[in-house]
Amino acid sequence: MKYQPVPDYHMHTPRCNHAVGEVREYAEVAIQRGLKEIGMSDHSPMPNGFDAAWRMALNELPNYLQEVECVRDEFSEKLTVRVGLEADFHPGTEDAVQAMIDGYAWDYVMGSVHYIGDWAFDNPDEEERWAEVNIEDAYCDYFDLVARSASTGMFDMIGHPDLIKKFGQRAPVGSVRVDNAESLMLEAVKASGTVLEISSAGLRKPVGEIYPHSRIVKKAAAMGIPFYFGSDAHAPHEVGHGMDACLDILQSCGVDEVVAFEKRQRRMVAIREI
Repeated sequence: MKYQPVPDYHMHTPRCNHAVGEVREYAEVAIQRGLKEIGMSDHSPMPNGFDAAWRMALNELPNYLQEVECVRDEFSEKLTVRVGLEADFHPGTEDAVQAMIDGYAWDYVMGSVHYIGDWAFDNPDEEERWAEVNIEDAYCDYFDLVARSASTGMFDMIGHPDLIKKFGQRAPVGSVRVDNAESLMLEAVKASGTVLEISSAGLRKPVGEIYPHSRIVKKAAAMGIPFYFGSDAHAPHEVGHGMDACLDILQSCGVDEVVAFEKRQRRMVAIREI
């Protein structure tokens, strides 16, 4: 690695129905790769069976917490393991999600947008719907939802802030509407004090690009918006994936530190070359 490892706060378990590996395995790989801190952040339960095929059920939440806590305690001398959650922002579900957030002493809660209305735009099973939508509208709608998620104050961080590009559909070059939507999203993030994820997951997706685009990173950095790193690992071998590439982008934009969390309180971790 080019840099000393920073915390990786985006990891999943098989409870979300699209990941593999026990929490212990994620921790073991993290130690092998020199990480000192990780956080599990599996997909939260949602009310009324919303998106049930792609997230843990409410009755699985206690077991999720128990597994992470056990690994946290067992590995405490070798690795710091944080207990987190990736909670969807989907208008109309805020009260139920807030109640779930209030029910546990999380180290952090990540807010993510995976739906525009009833469309799971990043779901491979619904990729064909891209042919039916106006791409510029989709980008604007997505960034509006991300802005609204930040403005709720429910979340500590925003996951993969331009996930809308996952399958490679691009907004029209020079779109004033999309540029404005991006800017309004970043203004909402700044006003709320939320942290943005720089995620290597896009490198493993059809878009082949880090989330968010370096253009967005540059804008956010100029505004003083902080970042944290997430691999969005859905298998143990993905822990820490692409960390150097993400830190390179941050450094190129003048960002010299990332955020770490404990009990929803922030501290800064310097980006240092080895």
